[in-house]
Amino acid sequence: MTTLRELLVALAAGIVQGLVEWLPISSTGNLSLFLTAVGTSPDIAIQLALFLQMGTTVSAAIYYRDTIREAVRAAPGWRPQGAFEDANADTSFVVVACLVTGLVGIPLYITLIDFARELTGGLFVAIIGVLLVLTGLLERASESIGVSGKESPDLLDAVLVGAIQGVSILPGVSRSGTTASMLLFRGHVGPSAFRLSFLLSIPAGIGAGILIILDDGVPTTGLEAVVALLASAVVGYAAIDAIMKVVHRVDFWVICLGLGGLAIGGGGLTALF
Repeated sequence: MTTLRELLVALAAGIVQGLVEWLPISSTGNLSLFLTAVGTSPDIAIQLALFLQMGTTVSAAIYYRDTIREAVRAAPGWRPQGAFEDANADTSFVVVACLVTGLVGIPLYITLIDFARELTGGLFVAIIGVLLVLTGLLERASESIGVSGKESPDLLDAVLVGAIQGVSILPGVSRSGTTASMLLFRGHVGPSAFRLSFLLSIPAGIGAGILIILDDGVPTTGLEAVVALLASAVVGYAAIDAIMKVVHRVDFWVICLGLGGLAIGGGGLTALF
């Protein structure tokens, strides 16, 4: 029987997922940190963190419903020679990026889960901290370069972003942060980079959830799963709207470095004692 504490943990996990999914700080890493802190084993923490991406996937699908509707309408006119032109560009970008993500991310996920089972809680948290710091440094580097203002993605954008999204299955590596940063490196301005990154989160979140369910089933009880998914969807929608409004005014890389430093210190102490 589900206890009140378990429901509260599920609610809190959904809120955390909804808040941090759209920030260039790792939702998987920070949610894994939270779940580990309340007694969840590292491997189950990773599975839960990936599973809850399905909730924020709903948020993104609703937020970008007009863009998705336009892509569906343009689909019958899609041709290979014009794959990255006009209304087809976003659709082609998402499809190609997702294919590359699967090629990179699925083998990495299988390796990661086996590795996570061998970690102590403190070492697991410290590793997440290191990856958060690396994400922050990538964010800082992307801010220091000039951008050319690309308006539409191309094939190389899709391949590079898909590959780095596959790597972001590692806890502590921000999916939205790394994909948006790659797009910035490729010459996209902030709003364009975040829009494409958030659109790409829709199939990525669905894929992550399906992968978890097919691998080990839903990693929690039915009621807990419903509570967590609803919380992540509702909070996620509010968060994505807020993030798009302040995308030019917040230095997210500072948050990555701060959280990463705390995780390294706290995880190291836990491993020692």
